[in-house]
Amino acid sequence: MENAGDTAPAAGTPGNTPAEASPAAAHADPAELFGPECLDVERELAVFLRRARSSSGEMARQVHPDLEPAAYGLLVRLEDAGEQRATELAGYFGVGKATISRQLHALEALGLVERRPDPKDRRASLVLLTDEGRRRFTRVRDARRLSYARKLAAWDRGEIAELARLLHRLNSLADQEE
Repeated sequence: MENAGDTAPAAGTPGNTPAEASPAAAHADPAELFGPECLDVERELAVFLRRARSSSGEMARQVHPDLEPAAYGLLVRLEDAGEQRATELAGYFGVGKATISRQLHALEALGLVERRPDPKDRRASLVLLTDEGRRRFTRVRDARRLSYARKLAAWDRGEIAELARLLHRLNSLADQEE
């Protein structure tokens, strides 16, 4: 039987991160610090991310054959958050202004987004989905949601809510690192 002193402290708990535990801990085997569960999470996230990248490319092509997979995320963000400045989008995605600018120009050329002057600062512009961009994006998003619903049909709603909660918690940790 395992006693409480035999378990590793939770990752992310103040004073319990590898770097805070000791300088040597920063170079230790993660399995020794956190248990094999940490390695299981890494492995499952790697598979999930690989599939998500592939799926994002497919969805981008469904929106428009010439749409880059990375630009699909911009459509998602604009649909979720509404019109934004390019600098806000760059900050949200953690990329440079040049990268966002290039992707936005491509989306504009495809007729999926447009810019309008920011009423709060006429020197700046806001990026928003065009009616055509919203129509195309919504069609693909709805098909994706139906696919998720089919994959999760055998799951209990509580399990789905727990998965969403845990993914949100994981994403929030990434936000704290920035």
